[in-house]
Amino acid sequence: MTPTYSPAVTEIFQRMNILRERDVVARMQPGAATASVTSPIDGAPLATLTLDSVERYEDVLARSVKAFDAWRRVPAPERGLLVRAIGEEVRKHKADLGRIVSLEVGKSISEGQGEVQETIDIADFALGLSRQLYGLTMPSERRNYRIQEQWHPLGPIGVISAFNFPNAVWAWNAMLAAVCGDSVVWKPSLLAPLTAIATNALAARVAAAAGHPDLFTIVMGPDDVIGERFIADKRLPLISATGSTRMGRRVGEVVGKRLGRSLLELGGNGAVIVDKSADLAVAIPSIVFGAAGTAGQRCTTTRRLIVHEEIVDGVCDRLVRAYKQLRIGNPLIEGNLVGPLINKRAVDGYLHAIGEAKKQGGTVLVGGEVVKPAGVDGGHYVQPCIIRAPASNVLDIAREETFAPILYVFTYKSVEQAIAMNNAVDQGLSSAIFSTDVRQTELFLSGVGSDCGIANVNAGTSGAEIGGAFGGEKDTGGGRESGSDSWKAYMRRQTNCIHYGSTVVLAQGIRFD
Repeated sequence: MTPTYSPAVTEIFQRMNILRERDVVARMQPGAATASVTSPIDGAPLATLTLDSVERYEDVLARSVKAFDAWRRVPAPERGLLVRAIGEEVRKHKADLGRIVSLEVGKSISEGQGEVQETIDIADFALGLSRQLYGLTMPSERRNYRIQEQWHPLGPIGVISAFNFPNAVWAWNAMLAAVCGDSVVWKPSLLAPLTAIATNALAARVAAAAGHPDLFTIVMGPDDVIGERFIADKRLPLISATGSTRMGRRVGEVVGKRLGRSLLELGGNGAVIVDKSADLAVAIPSIVFGAAGTAGQRCTTTRRLIVHEEIVDGVCDRLVRAYKQLRIGNPLIEGNLVGPLINKRAVDGYLHAIGEAKKQGGTVLVGGEVVKPAGVDGGHYVQPCIIRAPASNVLDIAREETFAPILYVFTYKSVEQAIAMNNAVDQGLSSAIFSTDVRQTELFLSGVGSDCGIANVNAGTSGAEIGGAFGGEKDTGGGRESGSDSWKAYMRRQTNCIHYGSTVVLAQGIRFD
């Protein structure tokens, strides 16, 4: 196949003025292997891209190592100015980048734009952070000694991103890594490479104009050629990987074997608890967005609903009415709230999970079918589905993360029981409780409450803001990205002991005369 971009993609790249950028051109050069990119909206071809050979991979890594050596010498506030410039460049092209996200992932126009806004926001956050990479000073037990901690750049950072957030997840890592003094090598999902090509081209152009070429680079290829080499590469001291738990286990195994660091953002199985005191005017729309947004293809998607037994029937009735109002169709058309699943494999997983739920005694309340929206030829569209668990409250399929819009409904009697149900899965990313009882909400947030990395009160499981650290526990991997002190993952800590006296004193009272 001849490498090429479709007319629609070419037009967008022309508006962004990136058709001559290095990575954009490289994907159109003849090569031994290519990959086809099609839109989940209608199956239309978007591109045929040249994948990297081992030789090209080695060239990219060598350039990234060289870029790091120069970049780490730049003062952190100056690094922040470059990141600010990247944020401004992304802001100028927000509409086009968001459209690429929608084209190749199937997000609604609003969600595609929102993802790009996350990149703009994290660039702003990182700019401020560039003057706040604080260390500590500590008192010494020895006279005329003092102790301090400082943080240094870590090295070239490897970033593996998943298809569902092809822009923002890179930015969470890359913008922080850049102000910390690191270069970044990005390995995007082959299900969403065009967003990565465009985003990286913008960032690389800004960096090169500032005298720092190859600060942001990109590699693409199948796991057996590029993926395994990438995670085993000792030149990458940190691999930040977002994707399935299965993938994360492999990354953790290989990186751990070489004593590198891994930052893992893996699967989720978000639960929402709805107490009988809950304000349903707040709870219902939050649950619907959390469960059906991005067609259920978020790691923070609401997949389990745990409702007090006294109100469960009314809650289900309201949810069913809301689901029947969801407009499914081409996400490029304003007003369509639910777009397609990413591919046929995702549709098969959706149908399999619904079939298993029925076998296990679950009852489908709404949805559960493959659909063909009017005006769309091709694509992978399904109805967001609500399944009520049997009276036994046991539904084993709900323990698995199906990357599709399926919401399982359970009941509870006490908040302690509900919290135990929230925690009774292998994943531990996002959770929420809707209640106006402060005792219940505080218990949910306490050390014996939700075991997830994210625990919200009267707010849904999706829609994390960049200011807080994002990540989860257990099979979610334990990593933290974005806000708070997540920057520490991209730096190495150094403890310094400074002696300013004339007599040597040993710690712990040791004498060595």
